[in-house]
Amino acid sequence: MGHSGATGRTVAIVAGEASGDLHGSMLVTEMKSMYPEISFFGIGGGEMEKAGVSLDAHASDLAMVGITEVFSRLPVILGIRRSFKNILRQRRPDLLVLIDLPDFNMPLAKFAHKLGIPVFYYISPQVWAWRKRRIFFLEKYLDGMAVILPFEEEVYRETSLDVRFVGHPLIDRVVAPLSRGETVSKLGLRPEGKIVALVPGSRTGEVTFLLPTIFEAARIIRERLADVQFVLPLADGISEDFVENARREASLEVTVVRNSFYDALGIADGAIVASGTSTLETALLEVPMVIIYKVSYLSYLLGRLFIKVDSIGLVNIIAGKRIVPEFIQGDAQPEIIAGELLELMANEERRKLVKSDLQAVKQALGEPGAAGRAAAMALEIMKKRQPRSSAWQR
Repeated sequence: MGHSGATGRTVAIVAGEASGDLHGSMLVTEMKSMYPEISFFGIGGGEMEKAGVSLDAHASDLAMVGITEVFSRLPVILGIRRSFKNILRQRRPDLLVLIDLPDFNMPLAKFAHKLGIPVFYYISPQVWAWRKRRIFFLEKYLDGMAVILPFEEEVYRETSLDVRFVGHPLIDRVVAPLSRGETVSKLGLRPEGKIVALVPGSRTGEVTFLLPTIFEAARIIRERLADVQFVLPLADGISEDFVENARREASLEVTVVRNSFYDALGIADGAIVASGTSTLETALLEVPMVIIYKVSYLSYLLGRLFIKVDSIGLVNIIAGKRIVPEFIQGDAQPEIIAGELLELMANEERRKLVKSDLQAVKQALGEPGAAGRAAAMALEIMKKRQPRSSAWQR
């Protein structure tokens, strides 16, 4: 099957947004360390490229937020998937690794399965939140799945699919800054006063929706807390000009930093965070936060019809209760957001309680080494399907 010589193996890998790209890069690095003759091609971002994946398309071309926003991007997205199917047909890799991104990836799983290519899914689609019937599709077309949230193994119990909880890869990535003093001066902030992190998300679409609300909430906080400073760690795909224009419009002083995400978040006394992976990163750094989310009104209505969870913040979902406030759509009012965050920062009792709840979430996310365990599982699937090669008998 593979086209990279007698001992080498080829793996196709597909990931979408920034978090998928990061998890993909960690997985690739681990697989290579266990089996150096392996080569990778596929769809991903800068992190996966750095890890040695030869990219056929860039993840940023697939980035979108909200159900209605997908429609305008559909021709591009379908074009990318069509050409990638052709590549799979021609190259016949020894394994296809799919990371999250279910609407793009699930049809690829079916296609690869029909070609006889084993399929490994890393990071489950959120079948527990909506469209639960998808678990039977996944059972039919996958050879195995590694999940990263503690309750997800249970979701697949009724299927015959080999699903294993490997822990959350962020445990290995999220590192608190060395010291507040050093970090503050490195980021160009003042040593005195409270610091609030503003985290508007990693996709241009969501940042567009959320930034005005976040900046307005920050303005209200500044009015009530004289010496407060705001820091905004910028996600890779977001342009500084875009943020700068919104900042000027809000006439707010914000320190925008790149490549210092955990530093900026780790020294914060509180944070306003877009729902998504960043809520877990904030939790791992034990920073009290307010979660917000907004999409177009139509996307929101469609979401309400399909999504069956009490909370949207991953932190609250894992905790099984509302440990940090979240405000969605019409509830995401600057005045309310500002009030909640100020209360979280000022009320020592509540702050202690939130921090201990965040520590419990951290415990639930498993031990370090998630990417290594997922890599071992991926290689095991490849090995199982290809016993003929002496390259494996080591």
